Amino acid sequence: MDTAPHRNPGQLTYRDATDADVPVLVELIQSAYRGDSSRAGWTTEADILEGQRTDPQGVRDVVRAPGSRLLVVERDGEPAACCQLEHRGEAAYFGMFAVRPSLQGAGLGKLIIAEAERTVRESWGAREMHMTVISVRDDLIAWYERRGYRRTGRLSPFPYGDERFGIPQRDDLAFELLVKDLL
Repeated sequence: MDTAPHRNPGQLTYRDATDADVPVLVELIQSAYRGDSSRAGWTTEADILEGQRTDPQGVRDVVRAPGSRLLVVERDGEPAACCQLEHRGEAAYFGMFAVRPSLQGAGLGKLIIAEAERTVRESWGAREMHMTVISVRDDLIAWYERRGYRRTGRLSPFPYGDERFGIPQRDDLAFELLVKDLL
């Protein structure tokens, strides 16, 4: 059996985040998307956005929101990833997904999104999973499409001028809604 790092994601555990997790999760999310550290993985947004991806209050809001869960994914006892799950009637929203850059490409993302889909089906009876992705992120959208998500063409504006979401390096950013049927 091949146990090379790219084939063996290690032992994963899933748990709900608490307020105590906020600092570690802010660092994890930031490292996966912004700055030079994000370039170690393939999910970087460093060429299209500078500044922060989230902040402690944004993460804390997700942890505390009714109908919302922020899953912490630990690999061999260490935080390796996280994702937000939000109950929205017959659908669930998937967001704030981050995998530590040094662990990207090892198959963790596939396992985590499958677990997230199973969780919202079983916990909330969700029939669809929704997410929004920056529309110019073709490689990331293609990754989600390979997991069964489909582009809807429904765009929402990027919050230009609100530095809580970063400092855009181009003027054509928007969020596209991706949807997957779960039943």
